[in-house]
Amino acid sequence: MEMCMQLRRKKVDQPNPAEQQSNNESQRWFSRLRSGMEKSRKNLVSKVSGVFSRFTPGSEEFWEEIEATLIQADVGVKATTLIVDSLKERAKEKKIGNAEDLLNLMEAELANILGEESPVFAWKEGLLNIFLVVGVNGTGKTTTLAKIGQRAQKEGKKVMFAAADTFRAAAIEQLEIWAERVGGDIIKHKRGSDPAAVVFDAIQAAKARSVDLLLVDTAGRLHTYENLMEELKKVKRVAQREAPDAEIGTILVVDATTGQNALAQAKIFNEALGVDKIILTKLDGTAKGGIVIAIAEEIGLPITLIGVGEQVEDLQDFRPKEFVEALLESNGNP
Repeated sequence: MEMCMQLRRKKVDQPNPAEQQSNNESQRWFSRLRSGMEKSRKNLVSKVSGVFSRFTPGSEEFWEEIEATLIQADVGVKATTLIVDSLKERAKEKKIGNAEDLLNLMEAELANILGEESPVFAWKEGLLNIFLVVGVNGTGKTTTLAKIGQRAQKEGKKVMFAAADTFRAAAIEQLEIWAERVGGDIIKHKRGSDPAAVVFDAIQAAKARSVDLLLVDTAGRLHTYENLMEELKKVKRVAQREAPDAEIGTILVVDATTGQNALAQAKIFNEALGVDKIILTKLDGTAKGGIVIAIAEEIGLPITLIGVGEQVEDLQDFRPKEFVEALLESNGNP
């Protein structure tokens, strides 16, 4: 009897293979995230540590340097002011006197600004889901859109692409290659065609073929920003008119390496189109990862995916807690 119970306990104690695989994948992703955030982490953590060696903790000069450090990391003036004001109060209460304790307080403040996780897929089962993917040229918009399609395919969804960037040279061909690689249908017209007409045809085709997700690649540059925004507004109007029952989301792709330009782009696109979510690419190539905080605070839109590499698996759900840990983790060599 005792041996039988021991065997039962051993069986119960064995890890669930699916859970173990999920944990392993999560650990691998965090490792890639931490590696990708190395420049940003060194830029922020080392400078915060340096402030303690040069200034008396709690002095006016000390807090001015902390503020300057955050702004240089592209955290943004608005978010920086909120963070420093809160840190002053809490540091005084807790008698903070070293960099590690201050970074722990800062971690809590940043996590509070970033809020909860906002996954890119919030499927409306039985309905057509349409993602209008927008952003300026050079942000990795088309590649990011294709990676989203690949993820949706893995979840068992039927995906279609609409080549509505009819202005950029080779944009249609680039999307064709990705559509073939992913295994989704593509609706396209000739270069220079009306993007709204492409979206019209794509929606009709998506309805006829019972597509779950229609991904619309849009233009990222015209003669002026105003010209571009008017074109994108037209595309969105056509989508709303032709698919009134569909779940339509406008997703903005921005390049983290552009710093404050990314923030400016987010403001312009949001004011013109009403952006629902943001995808931040190329975080592995910047020392200014604080732009994530600036966007979250100043724009008030959820960041849904972040990219820290070229591979499909390097575009992952944005997990605020893990991001802050990767940004501020001071163990080892900051």
